[in-house]
Amino acid sequence: MRKYTIVTLILLILCLNTAIFAGADDDSEKNLYWVYFTDKEFVQQGAPLPADIEITHLTDRALNRREMRSSIGLLTYYDVDIAASYIEEIENLGLEIRTKSRWLNAISILATEGEIVLLNGKPHIRGTSRVRKVSKRAVKKISRDEETLLDSGEYGYSFEQLQQINAIAAHDSGFTGAGVLVLMLDTGYRTDHEAFSGDRILAERDFIQDDSITTNQEGDHANQHNHGTMTATTLGGFKDSILVGVAYECDFLLAKTEILDQEIEIEEDLYVAGLEWGEALGADVSSSSLGYLDWYTYEDLTGNLAVTTIAIDIAVSLGLACVTAAGNEGSNTWHYIIAPADADSVISVGAVNSQGTIASFSSYGPSADGRIKPEVCAQGVSTFTASAASPNAYTAASGTSLATPLVGGAVALIIQAHPDWTPMEVREALMMTASQNSSPDNHYGFGIIDIIAAINYNQDMNYGDLNLDGNLNIHDVVLAVEWTMNLSTLNANQIQLLDLNFDQAINVLDIVILIDWVLTF
Repeated sequence: MRKYTIVTLILLILCLNTAIFAGADDDSEKNLYWVYFTDKEFVQQGAPLPADIEITHLTDRALNRREMRSSIGLLTYYDVDIAASYIEEIENLGLEIRTKSRWLNAISILATEGEIVLLNGKPHIRGTSRVRKVSKRAVKKISRDEETLLDSGEYGYSFEQLQQINAIAAHDSGFTGAGVLVLMLDTGYRTDHEAFSGDRILAERDFIQDDSITTNQEGDHANQHNHGTMTATTLGGFKDSILVGVAYECDFLLAKTEILDQEIEIEEDLYVAGLEWGEALGADVSSSSLGYLDWYTYEDLTGNLAVTTIAIDIAVSLGLACVTAAGNEGSNTWHYIIAPADADSVISVGAVNSQGTIASFSSYGPSADGRIKPEVCAQGVSTFTASAASPNAYTAASGTSLATPLVGGAVALIIQAHPDWTPMEVREALMMTASQNSSPDNHYGFGIIDIIAAINYNQDMNYGDLNLDGNLNIHDVVLAVEWTMNLSTLNANQIQLLDLNFDQAINVLDIVILIDWVLTF
């Protein structure tokens, strides 16, 4: 009897342990997680790169762009591969790796909660977090009939949306996006559409199915390539007398990063992978009409927390100008911008109608740390674009998703005009010449962009920095008051520094604008 009791107890303990581990691993509940490493084994962040380090993934075009526009140097810690031994250890545990990020020094894996607990105990793992997703409402809002579209000659139905941002004048001045490489991050693209004219698609990558096919293929939702077709052709499509994109002669890199199913799930790891891919190939501009909201609170939108926001900041530091949608949350309970629109280096875009009135759905700011958002606006109500319904179909669509590529195209034209301008200089030029630059707010940001004014913006003038110390602060406000009271003593350079609304006059309004700038920046 005693022997039977001991055996029974042993069996019960074994069964209990099995149940505990099964519950911890819970193979039926595998989810995507980020795993962040503490270092790159032999390379520490902030330390000089070893002389014998091999970095082979960057194209000559990427290196040339970095040389002109990077703020952190040609080759950096971000270019070093994740330590092979760390990857091997994860694989030996039988965990499936989906993406790897040099920039974040992280991988995304499918794992159970119990497996993540085990990983968090390892000394070279800095931490883990769930890969975040977004709900359908944060991606797009489509409508065909909110406004009447007007045909206008060679620009077709694109005329109003281009005229509003002064793109036609830029085209007349010879700026069409030629020679500029634009990275699109979206659902997929109907690449046989007539609006994708010529051989302008230089590379494609499907990060969902891990191949180079960004149009619909087996396993894709029927609408997979709809949204990306619209955004890409709004930015750079061309069909004479029907559709003209802002940068209608730019070249494209097409990244398919958004998983489209019944509820639309957009996953951060694919977005980051697409951004790294495009930067390494030498993209000059990225345009993404995607965003991340679920899993975050408004208080998280500080510009420093969301994974995609961090990736945007890294991309900009490497010389890649980034444009993203503010979001379509303005008329619902969330209201505010979505990640990565909270980045302090991104150009986030709100939507207006053809009369310049802000769309009710357009997300507004500020960011959680008080910065004005969005940066700028463009037409996102009944924006004319290509449709993926057939190779020669067109439609009208609404959302910050459609306003964003208009600004992305504008950035391409500015870079064509000023290839040596950094992304932050391009951003400044757009903001300081937009329609509300003198009175920015958290609905319009700095207002509707003006491409010609941005191209002609004087980067060296340091508007408002009256004492030329590189900062906007109370000392400049004091000087502004003194200068305004003694106009007869000012020279031409001083007048230009203080004429902040560009009306060729110095008065109290310029002081008010300067105070706004000091508080904003």
